[in-house]
Amino acid sequence: MLPSDTPPPWGSETDDQRLQRLSKKARALPQRPGVYLMKDAKGVVVYVGKAATLPDRVSSYFVPSADLGFKKQPLLDVVHDFDVLLCEGEWEALLAENRLIKDIRPRFNVRLMDDKTFPYLVVTMREEFPRVFVTRNPTGAGDAELAQLLKGARVFGPFTNAGALRDAVSVLQRVFRFRTCSLDIVENDEKNRHFRPCLLYNIGQCTAPCANRIPSEQYRADVERFCRVLESRRSVILREMREEMTQAATDMKFERAAVIRDQIRSIEKLDERGSRDMGWQPETEIGHIDPEKGLKSLQKTLGLEEPIRCLEAIDIAHLQGGETVGSKVCFVDGKPLKSEYRRYRIRTVENNDYMAIREVVSRRYREAGAGHELYPEVILIDGGLGQLHAALEAFDQLDIKPPMVISLAKKEELIYVQRESKPIKLGRDNLGLRLCQAIRDEAHRFAQHYHHVLRRKRTFEEE
Repeated sequence: MLPSDTPPPWGSETDDQRLQRLSKKARALPQRPGVYLMKDAKGVVVYVGKAATLPDRVSSYFVPSADLGFKKQPLLDVVHDFDVLLCEGEWEALLAENRLIKDIRPRFNVRLMDDKTFPYLVVTMREEFPRVFVTRNPTGAGDAELAQLLKGARVFGPFTNAGALRDAVSVLQRVFRFRTCSLDIVENDEKNRHFRPCLLYNIGQCTAPCANRIPSEQYRADVERFCRVLESRRSVILREMREEMTQAATDMKFERAAVIRDQIRSIEKLDERGSRDMGWQPETEIGHIDPEKGLKSLQKTLGLEEPIRCLEAIDIAHLQGGETVGSKVCFVDGKPLKSEYRRYRIRTVENNDYMAIREVVSRRYREAGAGHELYPEVILIDGGLGQLHAALEAFDQLDIKPPMVISLAKKEELIYVQRESKPIKLGRDNLGLRLCQAIRDEAHRFAQHYHHVLRRKRTFEEE
């Protein structure tokens, strides 16, 4: 924690002088993420907050036009000084803020007065392969299934920002590769051998215990390490992990030592952007669109309770009825994952988009429909109401139904939603719509490319 200069005695300054002093001190803070603790004249912490960039956030309290809302505005009448705690990233600032608020209970952190409205992070410990999830019901009241999961679980929270919490979990999942699904997994179950892992395994964010890809002992060790990150600073967990890695190497457990080494490197790089090495395709990322904001906007438009992580789009391409092909593209967290792109040469029809869509849907999602794979949160069909109905007819033949299927019509750019007769019309600048357009266009490009390859091949064969 940075040392706090001794402020002048309370009452020796005017309010303007006090706020100017605090503003000057705030602007001199390091350009780092961190947590700030506002204190009154007696040195009592009255408010705790987090910041991605400390000087920008803390100084915003002390500008003359600052409007903190009716609950926090009185804070400016009592704050006399502040301390800051430097952090190594936004996710660590979130966890540090949470721990401090729980310990100190500052009176201006009013949103924590009703814990039921706040998100908690749960790690189920009674399962062979613990799962991680976020809930606003930490006692399981009124939900027997949730109450059963919470027995013996480790519960962290409450957190003040649900979005920031989910972001932190997503970042840490890249390191510790824990599962966030709701599958009931039993180690060495025979059916696990035939289970196809979800996309999180393919992008390196889950070790796929559902498919017997990791023993329970090793999986639980990773989860324990994840819990320790939530309870301590990064420097502490890194020191412990280096000691564990050294011990594993001494015991000649070289594979385990290598896993811990990779986790250490990942923790050290937590605040770096996604790159080609992580499976993203930066050259095709959506230009001029914030993927996170686009996904949140689409989630709100579709009325989904859970965030959208995976979105797939299907398109059909043909030219004068010849060489009809289909494509499926996959975006995770708003970014293309090309290893999950698929092309389909249509076998059943030549010039019927509806039948072609049914075939592609059946071939792509039959494993998910049989319970051997997880559906993406949203499936987008290129086309209007007719194309959407064709896809839904194929899904009706499957035992397990997808969570959300939509279509995006060209020209009018209307979004049709499953089982809804009226389309959704959004403004052209809506981020959710623009995200759907970008994914739809990528599916169209991918289908057209395959179509041209087949036509060129047929032309050469005829010659």
